Amino acid sequence: MKEFETKDYKVFDMFNNQWALVTAGDITHYNTCTIAWGSLGTIWGGPGRGRSIVTVYVNPDRYTWEFLKNSDTFTVEFFPEQYHQALGYLGSRSGRDEDKVAAVGFTPKEVSGGVTFEEANLTFVCHKLYAGEFRREGLADEINNGIYKTWHPHWMFVGEITAVEDLR
Repeated sequence: MKEFETKDYKVFDMFNNQWALVTAGDITHYNTCTIAWGSLGTIWGGPGRGRSIVTVYVNPDRYTWEFLKNSDTFTVEFFPEQYHQALGYLGSRSGRDEDKVAAVGFTPKEVSGGVTFEEANLTFVCHKLYAGEFRREGLADEINNGIYKTWHPHWMFVGEITAVEDLR
């Protein structure tokens, strides 16, 4: 059993209330963006053999989407509450236009083939298993006519958790 499987993560609280960053690329060329949509779970295996996964949802208009699409590894980072304002900044700026990580004073570091930040208190390193766009015809009318009335549908990225850095 992997060590992280014995930890008690508040999965419904983590993305909804804490927010997170998703980061892809390598330490020399990466991008990150704030996400509030995500899930933790188990898939693609029988009882006791399922893969522990993180699923994140990213709009294709985001610069980070390009990195996620082209990377086999991505990380999902959570932070103490004191960094909420920094996460807001990172979610409202594009890495195409500025070094937004430097602007908030975060310190990138390499972790298991991915990139995280020294300020994070929890990082999931993920091997990408699936990437795909939500299809409009599969969405409920209230989603299609609400959230996606003016947006492109998000992409779903499913990654198997291969390492965890838990500093909480």
